[in-house]
Amino acid sequence: METPDTLAERLGHVSHFLKLSLTDRLAIILAGQMRLFSPDAIIFSEGEPCAGMFVLLKGHVHICKLGLKGQQSIIADIDPVIMFNEVALMDGGPNPYTAISTLNCFAWQISLKAYQKLIRRYAQGQYMEVALGLLGIMAGRYRQLLDSYADLSFLTVPNRVAKLIYELSAEGQVPINRHENSINEMAAHISSVPEAISRSLNILKCQGIITTTRATITVLKPEELARLTQAEPKHLFVYGSNR
Repeated sequence: METPDTLAERLGHVSHFLKLSLTDRLAIILAGQMRLFSPDAIIFSEGEPCAGMFVLLKGHVHICKLGLKGQQSIIADIDPVIMFNEVALMDGGPNPYTAISTLNCFAWQISLKAYQKLIRRYAQGQYMEVALGLLGIMAGRYRQLLDSYADLSFLTVPNRVAKLIYELSAEGQVPINRHENSINEMAAHISSVPEAISRSLNILKCQGIITTTRATITVLKPEELARLTQAEPKHLFVYGSNR
């Protein structure tokens, strides 16, 4: 595990900590604790008391909303180096979502109590940059939620699958690794069910827009896929169409 000094150096790569000195960043590191999470570990659960704020330093995390039957809806993917669960830290309320590690993860965590102590002690100058930075991240999260809400409100499931394939394939330029993007995970990304994903992939395949193997999904017609992410539902996905 890294030392507090090396972690303070790494924290300097988080945009809102850039103006803090190494000594100040070290003080912040020492106010929290380092956490290790194995793949598929629940870092914290939605609705539970505030778990504090995390900075992911290594690994990958899914930010999820869970349905009544346990189904996942992935609202954000977290990659190093970035903060998460800042909403609960700002208002002291329960965790607004569930965080699940998908790889071995290494993260720094600060509790609500420790954060409030830091703010009371250092709520001036450069430390306000950190506090204001949280607001910017919160705004970004809510933009993602609004985008997801719009997709759920206005796009059909095949339409949302086309958009997801377009994004995962870097606009059709890179084959999608199916081991890293399972049917279940794709369904969670667009708040659907695996059966609907499979049907939509088959439609895209029949139209010659994609080709699939057990290992990959490859986009053959990026322009057509892009059109399907924006078209009106009534114009989408006609079986057997070669358009």
